[in-house]
Amino acid sequence: MKNKVRELRKKQKLTQDELAELIGISRQAINAIEKEKFDPSLPTAFKLSELFKTSIEELFIFKSLYY
Repeated sequence: MKNKVRELRKKQKLTQDELAELIGISRQAINAIEKEKFDPSLPTAFKLSELFKTSIEELFIFKSLYY
């Protein structure tokens, strides 16, 4: 799934390690999310959106099969 995690992380001058520690997941998971190889769990998505002060819909770009 497309996302703005990397862009927002860099704006806040956070490393992948720092972001991972703040939300309680591994740096490898952050890397996979940023490379769009892994979709985060709903709790992780909520933590990211809260940290970046944005909605989940703005953070993750979902492409529906229906339109």
